Amino acid sequence: MNSTTDLYEIFLRHPQAITDSRQVTPGCLFFALKGSNFDGNQFAAAALEKGAAYAVVDDPSATRDVDARFIVVPDVLTALQDLARHHRRRFSGPVIGITGSNGKTTTKELVSGVLGAHYRIHFTKGNFNNHIGVPLTLLAMPLNAEIAVIEMGANHQGEIDTLSRIAEPSHGIITNIGKAHLEGFGGLEGVKKGKSELYRYLAEEGGIALINAEESFLTELAAPVKRKVFYGRGIDAPDGTSRFFPVELLETQPFLQVGFKDETGTEVSISSQLCGVYNFGNIATAIAVGQFFGVPCRKIRQAIEAYVPENMRSQVIQRGANIFILDAYNANPTSTKAALLSFGQMHAAKKIAILGDMLELGEYAEEEHRKIASLAKAQGLETVILVGPLYAQAAAEENLAHFADVSALQSWLKQQNFEETYFLIKGSRGIKLEQLLGLNG
Repeated sequence: MNSTTDLYEIFLRHPQAITDSRQVTPGCLFFALKGSNFDGNQFAAAALEKGAAYAVVDDPSATRDVDARFIVVPDVLTALQDLARHHRRRFSGPVIGITGSNGKTTTKELVSGVLGAHYRIHFTKGNFNNHIGVPLTLLAMPLNAEIAVIEMGANHQGEIDTLSRIAEPSHGIITNIGKAHLEGFGGLEGVKKGKSELYRYLAEEGGIALINAEESFLTELAAPVKRKVFYGRGIDAPDGTSRFFPVELLETQPFLQVGFKDETGTEVSISSQLCGVYNFGNIATAIAVGQFFGVPCRKIRQAIEAYVPENMRSQVIQRGANIFILDAYNANPTSTKAALLSFGQMHAAKKIAILGDMLELGEYAEEEHRKIASLAKAQGLETVILVGPLYAQAAAEENLAHFADVSALQSWLKQQNFEETYFLIKGSRGIKLEQLLGLNG
């Protein structure tokens, strides 16, 4: 294969990119990626046998024999990323990149719902937000879409810059800067530097940053960006010159209710199905993006009110007389603190917090788990239950219930008889707290 252009000509005839040989469909392009425990080159021939039109490989020996359906490139991942960038450059509409320590996916879903109420949009499905997922998302984008919303995740410095240079966003949103992936980023300063790579890309390319003025660090980190739009609670933009979309928090119980002004200056109230004050920024972002792109305010309201959280992200589940707030897709000190403070303010007679280990904190793990345990104890809850080895020491120091894993906690819970109780379930994916409710992540 001589160039990305040549590969793109093939892609136009076979516009479905697959990286998992188990998901091969007739006529697709199979990209033989390598991982720490696998080599996709070994599955290339099988992918062709299953009906793939071509297999893109970087190991010539994988071709076995002369077959024009094998496309040999120097590096498959680079070829996939270059192809995605080439396809993106044929798209003329706005591309909105979304990153941040917490709330990326919820924000992406809300923003996509709002924009999708008025435009033909393309957006990241699930959590396809890394160096493989972003290219696949871009390659799945129809060129007749009007706006694209691309989620970008990272746990090391340099990753957001790489993803920005693949997706080439014209607009960018950082939801917040928090204590997530501290091990990979090297502390909070590393998180600030890593996530703000999106702002630096926008500054370099003349893009537009949409900034939550209430979030710590964002305004200062966005200083290099010349074209800025602010939103949040308040009446004036931070620098007095940029556009500003005010959004007010009207009610927090049992779900968030927010207000903003429509095209005529009339107050509009939105009753969401999201709980927790920490979700206010996600809703405010969707409102501001909708207004910035000219979505009629009635459609903004309808889209946000129709959004029901799922997939263990602030998901509300009722079992008998008990209510469970399942927020166990991921956890870090910032998101866990926010969830705890919000849960502590909820109007409920009996409240129990079940907190699982927060992973990827490295040298900060012991201190951060101790802080969360202390904060949880101070909320005045009926019970605080800590799960996982990282919480063991903190549980002993704070005299809180502790279980080694979900299985041990399940055995204890079966002996209890909770009625009319609210539960907060918050922990990292690796702890699998969703199994307490019989769910599989």
